[in-house]
Amino acid sequence: MKIYRKPFASEPLFPFEFVYRDKKSPERELPDHLHDQYEFFYVYMGKAAFFIDQKLYDIKAGDLLLVPGNSIHRSFQDPQDPVTSTAVFFAPGFASSGDIGEPYNSLRCFELARKRKHYRLELDEPLRLATEEAMERIRDELANQAVGYRHAVSLLLQQWLLLINRHVNSAMDKDANESGIGPQWMKDILHYIATHPDADLGLAALARHASVTAAHFSRVFKQITGMNVTDYVNAKRIVLAKEQLLGTDDNVSLIAERCGFESLPHFHRVFKKLTGTTPAGYRRG
Repeated sequence: MKIYRKPFASEPLFPFEFVYRDKKSPERELPDHLHDQYEFFYVYMGKAAFFIDQKLYDIKAGDLLLVPGNSIHRSFQDPQDPVTSTAVFFAPGFASSGDIGEPYNSLRCFELARKRKHYRLELDEPLRLATEEAMERIRDELANQAVGYRHAVSLLLQQWLLLINRHVNSAMDKDANESGIGPQWMKDILHYIATHPDADLGLAALARHASVTAAHFSRVFKQITGMNVTDYVNAKRIVLAKEQLLGTDDNVSLIAERCGFESLPHFHRVFKKLTGTTPAGYRRG
């Protein structure tokens, strides 16, 4: 199974997309995918399983999923009761008000979610109502396109993020003990893959590490992640490589080796397949 890279049609000066109260169906659901933009996924009703990074959640009405950029994720809809949801996509810079002399980071909730490996918030009634109101107001601004509507959308998003950031510490601490995914050996394996990208991460090696048969490993891994081992490992390695390409001045060959690719041509081939560009092109922006 290939990792799908979700494209966006938004303008560079207005990197924001909005899918309001969408009734999902198993037939229309995207496969395992990732994208550069950050995403809020809010559930009004229905049931589904949502896989992100190393976690699988059973989601329901009132849940808000925080999907940082370049996180592998997908949902598995209940065919009898699929969710109705709103998805909000935005580039990091769109949610920033700039430096006004206060140490506040509007994306802190996403950074904490990635750090803690916990991506779901179960909203209480006041925050749920505030969230639904913010999304309704964003929908109205986008529909009416009155003078200054883009600024209004940015401000509404920033205000909503402020509410989420104020809520997120206690909510994430409360939920931190949830297992969120199947057997303990699978949790251990997903953590091992994330922290040892340069190790042998083939099916046979991972099955030995988990002390289960390769057939059982492959079956459970596919059930939990929706992906086969090779595709998942390649996607995780490419996410790490993208971070290092932008965050360091290290040469491409060293990054490829550090991220576990057997050769530079192999790295280039997988990177181009998953991102649509070369490592050097991605670094140049």
